[in-house]
Amino acid sequence: MKHNVISIVLGGGRGTRLFPLTYTRSKPAVPIAGKYRLVDIPISNCLNSGLNKILVLTQFNSASLNSHIKNSYHFDIFSQGFVDILAAEQNVDSDSWFQGTADAVRQSMKHLEKYDYEYILILSGDQLYQMDFNEMLDFHIEKGGDVTIATIPVNSKDATGFGILKSDDEGNITSFVEKPAFDELEGLQSEVSDENKVKGKEFLASMGIYIFSKSILKKMFEEGAGDDFGKDIIPNSIGKYTTLSYQYEGYWTDIGTIESFYEANLDLCHDFPQFNLFSSAPIFTRARMLPPSKVNGSYVSKAVFGDGCIIMADKIENSVIGNRTRVDKGSTIVNSYIMGSDFYQNTNDIVSNDQKGLPNMGIGKYCYIEKAILDKNCYIGDNVRIIGGKHLKDGDYGTHSVQDGIVVVKKGAVLKPGTHIG
Repeated sequence: MKHNVISIVLGGGRGTRLFPLTYTRSKPAVPIAGKYRLVDIPISNCLNSGLNKILVLTQFNSASLNSHIKNSYHFDIFSQGFVDILAAEQNVDSDSWFQGTADAVRQSMKHLEKYDYEYILILSGDQLYQMDFNEMLDFHIEKGGDVTIATIPVNSKDATGFGILKSDDEGNITSFVEKPAFDELEGLQSEVSDENKVKGKEFLASMGIYIFSKSILKKMFEEGAGDDFGKDIIPNSIGKYTTLSYQYEGYWTDIGTIESFYEANLDLCHDFPQFNLFSSAPIFTRARMLPPSKVNGSYVSKAVFGDGCIIMADKIENSVIGNRTRVDKGSTIVNSYIMGSDFYQNTNDIVSNDQKGLPNMGIGKYCYIEKAILDKNCYIGDNVRIIGGKHLKDGDYGTHSVQDGIVVVKKGAVLKPGTHIG
């Protein structure tokens, strides 16, 4: 069944927990899986569901995100589809920026008046999952919902990090607690599948994916229900409007921290990753006219490569290698995500730097890199050693930072030959 829907992807705030990857870009613009951006995930889910009216709300560090959207998503002139950007703006009615997720949508509602739609699908721009939104829309309509929230069963350990919703047998949400303490979980269990019960996953966590009937969301905004969906709008709708839980059984992860980002990327290297890139529902992104990757004399095991790479490494194992990555001879990369480069370095510059003993873009000779994330356009000199682990103290160290034992080398950083981290 075709639904009359407009989809809104929230462009995210400062993303401080993903620093330094968000130092020069918003969270949805962070590169993932070697060749995509995080924002490609919700947009691709929409397009694969046949929903092609998509707005991306942006505010903080939005230049790279705006550029990516503009260069990636084009429809033919006879299509009614679009992926457009709505940037935060000051105007005569309001001189403040977005104050929260709901406020971002509220301030953007005036721009939606020119579109014909019955339902609004609200999505986060920093999550990894594959979902057919039509199934959720069918559920919303068949159950007569005013608000439907996508939920995922979690165990008691994970429940304390999410907004937990309690629902009855019909899927109606009866209560909501934002990040409950462990001793507050008693009585918040919901009806879940037998498989999830066996795993101890009896709590329903909000995925930050919402469907609103158009008239209801407008009414909520007129009532001044608050600035944030999770903290204000959803709790205030329970008992007042028909608020439903749509249980999702597939893989979903919130890319909120360096650790979750690192683990989600390295999981793609497994034989059967939880997020399947090799499916009939493609992940769309910018089409780059890059050559195929070239590998010479390297031992490679459980690795994912982007396009246009030049690899002469000794060994690459359990790692994601992004577009245009150059790894020189004798180097080893283990359990790492190398994001690659935005452009190729000039050949004359490479020769000149070699003569002067200066690092070139990419990874030099005889380096060892383990448990690390290298942001784009890094210059890693010869004989550099980066070894992440719990022995490292969290903090910002200029060219790199450490979070949860993961070394994150900053975008454009230069590490001189012989540098040791870890």
